[in-house]
Order: sequence, then C-alpha cells, then structure tokens
Amino acid sequence: MKTNLLFFVRGIIGFFFVVLAQMPASARLSTYYPSDTSSFKQFKGSILDSKSKDKLAYASITISGTTISTISNSEGNFSIKVPAEKQNANLIISYLGYKNKVFSIKDLKLEKNVLYLEPSNILLKEVVVNVTDANKIFLDVLKNRSQNYGENPLQMLGFYRETIRKRRTYVSLSESIVNIDKQPFSVASQDQVKLFKGRKSTDYNKLDTVNFKLQGGPYSALFVDIIKNPDFIFSENAFELYDFSLDEVTYINDNQVLVLGFKQKPSIESPLYYGQLFVDAKSLAMVSASFHLNVEDKVKSGALFVRKKPAGLTLYPTEVRYQVNYRQQNGKWNFAYSRGDLTFKLNWDKRIFNTIYSTTVELAITDWENQENKEKLNAQKLNSNVIMSDKVGNLADPDFWGAYNIIEPEKSIETAIKKLQKKSFKELSEE
Repeated sequence: MKTNLLFFVRGIIGFFFVVLAQMPASARLSTYYPSDTSSFKQFKGSILDSKSKDKLAYASITISGTTISTISNSEGNFSIKVPAEKQNANLIISYLGYKNKVFSIKDLKLEKNVLYLEPSNILLKEVVVNVTDANKIFLDVLKNRSQNYGENPLQMLGFYRETIRKRRTYVSLSESIVNIDKQPFSVASQDQVKLFKGRKSTDYNKLDTVNFKLQGGPYSALFVDIIKNPDFIFSENAFELYDFSLDEVTYINDNQVLVLGFKQKPSIESPLYYGQLFVDAKSLAMVSASFHLNVEDKVKSGALFVRKKPAGLTLYPTEVRYQVNYRQQNGKWNFAYSRGDLTFKLNWDKRIFNTIYSTTVELAITDWENQENKEKLNAQKLNSNVIMSDKVGNLADPDFWGAYNIIEPEKSIETAIKKLQKKSFKELSEE
C-alpha cells in the first residue's frame, strides 16, 4: 500500500511545493498539434571551450535580429528551431567568462554541430566600479533595477521541464510550453502562467511505498528570479543575515563582471543560502546567480520542506541548488532561465536501506515581447499550486513540440523518455 506524504519548499522557492501523493485513477490526454516542418529547420550540436574542449552548460543561444532563443543543457548540448525566414541570420552564443561568438546559420549542419567559444583572456585590471564595499554593490544592484531591467510587463514564451528520479531511475518527466505574463519588479503582482501544450511520461509503479509529485510547476522556476523576488532569499535585513564579499572579476564578451559572494553569518542558526551573484561592472545589472541552501543541519533544513508526514519517516534534503540567468535585449536585461535541483533522503524506522529522490525543475524563455504588442496564445491559466503532471497527459509522438523551441534533453532524460514512450505506446495499443 502506498503512503500519501506532503512536504514543501519555502524560502527562495516560495511556491515550489513538493508533494508525495497518490496517482489519480485517470490521466488527462494532451492535445496533439500537428506542425508544418517546412516552416522551420532544427539545428543540434554542442558548445565547447575552444582550449579545454569542455562542454559549456547553460550557454545562451539567440537568433540575431530576433528574441528567439534557447539554452544549452547541463551537458552542453543544444537544439534550436529556426523559422524559414530567419535561416540567413546568425546564431549568437554567449557564456559567462567567454567572448560572444557569431555563427552563420546557413553554414550549420542539422546535426552534430560543434561550436567553440574562446575564453576571455583579458588581464584582470582594477575593478571599474569605484567601490570596495561588497554591501554597496549589492544595494546598487537593487537600486539600478529600473534602469537595467525596465518597468514594462512582458509576454514570454517558455519551455518548462520537471523530473523526478528515485536514485538513478526516472519515474516522472513532465514538459510543457507555457505562456507567461511577466510582471516587472516594480509591481507587487505575481507573474501569471498559462499552459499551451504539454506531455508527460510517468511510471509511478517504481515509487514503491510512496508516490512523489511536484506542486507549483513553472511558478517554482519563476520564484528563482531574484531580481523580481529578492525578498525570498535576502529579505529586508539582508546584511544582518549574510556576509557579502567581492570574490573575483570575470568577463562576458569582454565586459567586466563582478563576482559577488554571499553566505550566512556564523551567528545565524537557521538554514539560509550561500552562493555567487554575477554583476555587470558598468551597469551593475545582475546577469546570473548560482546558490545553494545550507543543509548541514538536517533537522532544521528538513523542517523547511515538511508539511506533514507519517510516523516513522525522517526526511531531509542532502543538496538544494539553484541557477538563474538573465539575457540582454535592446539594452535591457530579462529573465531567461532558471533551474532548481533538489535531492532528498527518506529514512523509515526499522528499515535498513534509505531511499533517495532527486528532482529538477527548469524553465527556459524562448521568446518574449511587450505585452501590448504580442498576440496571446489560447492557453489554460494555471494557479500557483498546480501539479503539472496532472495537467498534461501521456503522448509519445516525437514531433509533439513542432516549431516550438525546447531545452535539449540530457542523455539520461532522453533515454528515459524513449523507454517511457515505448511503455505509453504499449498501453495505448492495449486499450
């Protein structure tokens, strides 16, 4: 008999809920939208360091003269769909610590492109910002938000993926194209998300004694936008909780970037965050952030997640990490990508072995425009407590996404999708 459990994530991911609940008796079916493949070409490949040949994860890929974009996955692989009318344009690749590189689309192959970026080898000079106080740099990032990020609402098109693994085995994969009404930081209104199309592949039989689901969906990823939601991690008394430091200086396309480190003060006992903010030295815009939750205290960090649980179960996170990237367009920086990776350990009384679950959520913005200029998609509005795996159904069609850009699946995800697609085909054929 499977047990229903409920626990959730607070703090930076205010609405990133993690739910362990029973699988519904029936699943909804997604609608299949056939696509005209002659209207676009899909290009795939890898992005590598030109010297070390290391693959570069989460590199930004944009079609020149457009807002169409995507990102390389954690293994440095990418795919991008280019409309027919843009196939004489260029791909612009950017990555922190590297020079931007421009590639002619007409010179690319459809598969196995290897695109190299050159590290910025400029000698590190004195910081161009006339400030030595790391606290002031942080304050100036917030102070300059209006100038650097603008105050206009945007309508964004995004690709959202969430995965659940039990140890190394994927038990759930959910993917969606979502339409986002992105509100500026200057208003208190929450970002709104609508589901355009989506699919899932699940095998809850492998969950043994519990069923594990994620609640919050794309809202979880949007709350990692710490330009829009700085209070979720730093709050108003940030300097009472955190120590800030100027760790180093790096570059993005030869523009100097300050690496601002932060960690909770030794006197603070509650689990907080530690990591780095990457700040453009000239404009003081935050262009990226990478941070973790301090999980050294198992009891206290576990209490951040648990809403209710059965007797005899101890649950705590062993790793919680986040990534958020921003992309510059027409002189303004916009939310472009976020990712959360969480690993939990479940211990049951009187059992020798524990169970480890890992979850990942990621959201890549693939297009955006001012709301007043954008035709809105006919999509279903989602609430912030949504369970995406209940909103979309099984669909194994490999061309399901059509002309919409997605994050290229990692090899392990791709293998899991293929296995679960075969299972879906078998189930459909038996009905």
